[in-house]
Amino acid sequence: MAVPVPTKRFVLLVAAGFLIPLASITKPGLERFLVPYDLALFVVFVVSALLGSKKCPVKVTRTIDTVISVRKENEVKLILESVAPYTIKARVRDEAPETCTVAGNEWNLTLLPRKPMTLSYSIVPLERGSGRFRGTFVRTLAPLGLSMVEHVLDTGQTVAIYPNVQAIREFDLLKQKGRLADAGMRRSKLRGLGTEFESIRDYNDDDFRFVDWNATARRGKLMVRNFEQERNQAVIVCLDLGRHLLAEIDGATKLDHCLDAALMLLHAAEREHDLIGLYAFDDTVRAYVAPKKGRAQIAALLKAAHGLQPEAIQPNYAKALSHLAASWKRRSLIVLFTDAEDEDQARELLQGIGVLRRNHLLFVVRVKDPRLNELESLRVTEPGALHMRASLAIYNSHRAEAARILSGAGVTAIESEPKDLAATLVTAYLRVKERAAL
Repeated sequence: MAVPVPTKRFVLLVAAGFLIPLASITKPGLERFLVPYDLALFVVFVVSALLGSKKCPVKVTRTIDTVISVRKENEVKLILESVAPYTIKARVRDEAPETCTVAGNEWNLTLLPRKPMTLSYSIVPLERGSGRFRGTFVRTLAPLGLSMVEHVLDTGQTVAIYPNVQAIREFDLLKQKGRLADAGMRRSKLRGLGTEFESIRDYNDDDFRFVDWNATARRGKLMVRNFEQERNQAVIVCLDLGRHLLAEIDGATKLDHCLDAALMLLHAAEREHDLIGLYAFDDTVRAYVAPKKGRAQIAALLKAAHGLQPEAIQPNYAKALSHLAASWKRRSLIVLFTDAEDEDQARELLQGIGVLRRNHLLFVVRVKDPRLNELESLRVTEPGALHMRASLAIYNSHRAEAARILSGAGVTAIESEPKDLAATLVTAYLRVKERAAL
């Protein structure tokens, strides 16, 4: 479909027609040329637009990563090619998905024949799930320059929007450079706490428990047994899709922040050659991907997780987690993302996870809202602020009591703000590996 849009040249020619009646004041009879002039101009405009609208002289191809990260800048590239043997002046606009903020997706350009041009712009998806590019608008100058012909090219494209996949690339880069500590991820300083014997080596300020006395006697110097971390263990991310993770922090639900951190944790576990899996539930099981090894498993987990959304319903811990315990019996690290804001919720959660605690190592992860820190520094200058501070104190007291109950029952409870959550989890996972806690 092509729509003609008048240019400034056409508008000026139309305005020039008004000079004819003005000229007839001094030279009577010229006014009879006004209608023929306007008709001729209109006919030329239509013919020019028809000639220019027969076929769009510009071919557009869009390229974008197959995996798009939510709430992060993602680059979109357009490759433009002229299918005409002449230079084309055009205005191009690419229509990104409605759920994205867009910057730099409109251009005025001159396209030379047989010389493709590459353009790029950025999008920031605001929601996980599916998005659709709606097409590309191309305006080209018609013959004689009286109109711009607008072509709507069918470049519609559906894309999947995932949690923050870009963080995986950053993790790999930091790991290659040996700078994971820059991202807050630290390995334990404990040595020799793996479970698989690897070799004998010289003593170097190690734990005396790992001294090999036979090798020491043979060589006449202290020798220690070197162990490596056991591989092929399993890590399962368990997501509560009920009401507890519906609250928003910085424009994203707690579940979104949990998914970002979970993805980083699963990637770290995959790089350690462990099995990784996913389990999601509310009052019933919503998704289950059994633990497996390999990079392909990351893709399978992303596919299963990218469309998950929390619902305003009460999760059924006992039913859902009993199903998980029956489906996967091998001892594993299970990381449960949920929340418990008071004593009753903590006890309900403990009752539900009891079936898992018997055979698995369990982390219960809660997301802390950083706005609470802002409220704590609120100055009490009026009754409203006093009420806010009092309510905050009560809320923090209930939340701390929930954490105490979980910890008292032997559950590893992790609470962190969104910006630190991934680093905290990966550090806790690495510590489990190095201490052979599984």
